[in-house]
Amino acid sequence: MRKITAGLFISLDGVVEAPDQWHFPYFNDEMGAAVGATFGTADTMLFGRTTYDSFAGAWPEREAAGGEDAGFAKQLGDVRKIVASRQELAFTWRNSEQLAGDLVETVTALKNEEGGDIALSGSVSVVRQLLAAGLLDELHLLVHPIAVRKGMRLFEEGDSSIPLKLISSRTFQTGVVSLVYGPEDAAGAGTYEEAKGHLPQGE
Repeated sequence: MRKITAGLFISLDGVVEAPDQWHFPYFNDEMGAAVGATFGTADTMLFGRTTYDSFAGAWPEREAAGGEDAGFAKQLGDVRKIVASRQELAFTWRNSEQLAGDLVETVTALKNEEGGDIALSGSVSVVRQLLAAGLLDELHLLVHPIAVRKGMRLFEEGDSSIPLKLISSRTFQTGVVSLVYGPEDAAGAGTYEEAKGHLPQGE
């Protein structure tokens, strides 16, 4: 079964929208390695339309320019790219296609196919749906030490919680915290009566 991994830049107050406006001051070699780990051995990427348009508007030109980021741009160009959108799309970036049918059903089928892993970068609406459906294996969050105070948050209000377990954590020199979460079967049970025994005891 193929692993599905999603990576997101996120602020201290949970904002994931327009990270290009606030996260670059924190981008260093540590973050570059973490971004690379999100892609791992993926040979397929899933996108929402907005994120795909952003990628397609930048990375083909960077690959053609042959700069220091051309290798990463070529990697993005070479993988299979599947875009979830309700609108009919036309593509100019190679290896791009539109997701056909229901997102959860299609991704479930993709996950059960033979092949490399599946990665997402950004694409918040898709990440939310895969989390809710229990299809996401790893959620990589790069938490920046800044409160953006406006914009879309990763988690919206809903009727049910999504329990997760921490797989790994690391603090970068910039103050960014790299957190990797995986699915948890159920949230732990507990009451204040049980918790109060762990509080500091006065003399």
